[in-house]
Amino acid sequence: MPQPFSIAIHGGAGTIERSLMTPELEQAYREALRLSVLAGHAVLVSGGNALDATVAAVTVMEDSPLFNAGKGSVLTHEETVEMDACVMNGQNLDAGAVTLIRHIKNPIQLARDVMLKSPHAMLAGDGAEAFAFKECGYDYTEQDYFFTPRRYNELKVMKKTGGVALSEARYPDEKKHGTVGAVALDKNGNLAAATSTGGLTNKRWGRVGDTPIVGGGNYARNGNVAVSATGMGELLMRCTVAGDIAGRMQYGDASIEQACRDVIHGDFLDLGGEGGVIAVDANGKVNFELNCAGMYRATVDESGNALVAIFADEALRVESNS
Repeated sequence: MPQPFSIAIHGGAGTIERSLMTPELEQAYREALRLSVLAGHAVLVSGGNALDATVAAVTVMEDSPLFNAGKGSVLTHEETVEMDACVMNGQNLDAGAVTLIRHIKNPIQLARDVMLKSPHAMLAGDGAEAFAFKECGYDYTEQDYFFTPRRYNELKVMKKTGGVALSEARYPDEKKHGTVGAVALDKNGNLAAATSTGGLTNKRWGRVGDTPIVGGGNYARNGNVAVSATGMGELLMRCTVAGDIAGRMQYGDASIEQACRDVIHGDFLDLGGEGGVIAVDANGKVNFELNCAGMYRATVDESGNALVAIFADEALRVESNS
């Protein structure tokens, strides 16, 4: 019997309401999610590894202005971007993470290089970028590349209120969490997870969220599960959401559905946390769990068709290129 393989992605979660989304914007999100998950799936179909599949999928979302990662990253109080990313290889529990990145087009690719080409698990700020330019040959990307009018308008709203927003602050009380991520199982039975974000609109003082924290927003272990989280970063860290899901499955024999449900609707929710996770287990079973109105998400069926959903009450539906 051939080894199963699978992939799932997310593009953020939160208060995503049909009434606030135009048909054109909804279609743009669906198409971006379709292209992302199929990019990762193509790696798996060709016999590639789970790590490269997740990085390929996340790279597509980093290159899109629709998501709060890479090109579409939100702006800090100083009107710059500071991006975070993390990858984890479940085969050997190897991980690579970067934080406070300002001049790298695809932080997820740099996170993979930290894992593969450095002796460290996490690099930050100027040091991470020095590694990228001097050791890995990355191109310097000007801040102008990341600037979009949409994110600048969100920042102006947040500066007026003196608060921070988790993404897409068309209204001060609107809550959306724009992290992107992917999880995969390859034909060799290896699990991997990759997660990337621009963080919070109007964030200050070098704030870092859960995304680059192994066991916080990203985790993978062979024979167990790969998890990528999205939501309120401070609470995802405090509840070690990704690691908790893995632990419940490994030590408590919980199913992927039970572990994800109990964590996302447990202490995380009780403490005021809003968001969700995507996960895939060692058998290739994919699970999506959220405690909010929506999560941009997608997977691929056995025929190679992308299945995409946005709203919490929506079943995954086939997205064609028609």
